[in-house]
Amino acid sequence: MRLSLLDRSRTRAGRPDAEGLTGTIQRARHAESVGFERFWVAEHHAVPGIASGSPPVLLAALGARTSTIRIGSGGVMLPHHQPFVVAEQFRVLEALFPGRVDLGLGRSLGFTAPVRRALRHGAEEPDTFEADLTELREYLEGAAAVTVRPVTPATPMHLLATGRGLQVAARLGLPVVVGGPILDDPEVGERLAGYRRDFRPHRGSTASVTVSLDVTVADDDASAVELALPEAWAMARSRQTGKFPPLEAPEAIRAHPWPDQVRRRVDSALDRAVAGDPATVRRALERLVERTGADELMASTSTYDREALLASDAALRAIVS
Repeated sequence: MRLSLLDRSRTRAGRPDAEGLTGTIQRARHAESVGFERFWVAEHHAVPGIASGSPPVLLAALGARTSTIRIGSGGVMLPHHQPFVVAEQFRVLEALFPGRVDLGLGRSLGFTAPVRRALRHGAEEPDTFEADLTELREYLEGAAAVTVRPVTPATPMHLLATGRGLQVAARLGLPVVVGGPILDDPEVGERLAGYRRDFRPHRGSTASVTVSLDVTVADDDASAVELALPEAWAMARSRQTGKFPPLEAPEAIRAHPWPDQVRRRVDSALDRAVAGDPATVRRALERLVERTGADELMASTSTYDREALLASDAALRAIVS
């Protein structure tokens, strides 16, 4: 089982946004030191709780501060960008950090209507996602009419997929990363089996499934759940207010009013997360792999306490070895 991290550069209440980015760099260096396979960063626009809006820029900083771990995007939201420009950005990264760069791609149009307008997305735009993926791959592989500079070996592409995205990935011969609500689907195993069955290899590619979810490890189950609380609270609050907030300390969260609906949402988020001592987490991950046949686990964990987050990462690495 390969093991990787997805870091969303989460901000903390009362702290500068820039610390979300410097914290990401610190975490990447730690992930490399304890032996993770990859370290990916996200693209979110105008979200109060997330500092990372430009994966290529952040990846340049990560590549310069690490030496062996693979770095990548989880993911570049292709509807926001011209495929040619994405190819240029990732060829530059590939030239600077050869053999270490991954290009994860998604199709989210933005968190809110004002953000979608700022990104120039209208309500009736045609869906060109699959065609854009194909065009981007042609640029990366040197098969297009225009040669993207600098010339480098092709950066591997991965598709962040739910539902129809699995079918697109199978047709194009791309590895997939799945997470979120699809993991709650009792038929997720059948859907992933369909992806593997329908997979059309491209230049020798093989079907591959990476499962992404929050995984928090601590000395005991109660401590792990406490570490997972800030992210669960942020998710619950985002559904109530329409804004995804910075992480708060558990003691600050418990001082807030807890309406019944928010409490139910927090409890639901904590139930979906994998949080516990090493034995608890190991059992949960074994069940997950049995359900999904995952080839790789990508932990997307966030906590308020940065030192506890690094300790959780190290403990997870020790479990999945």
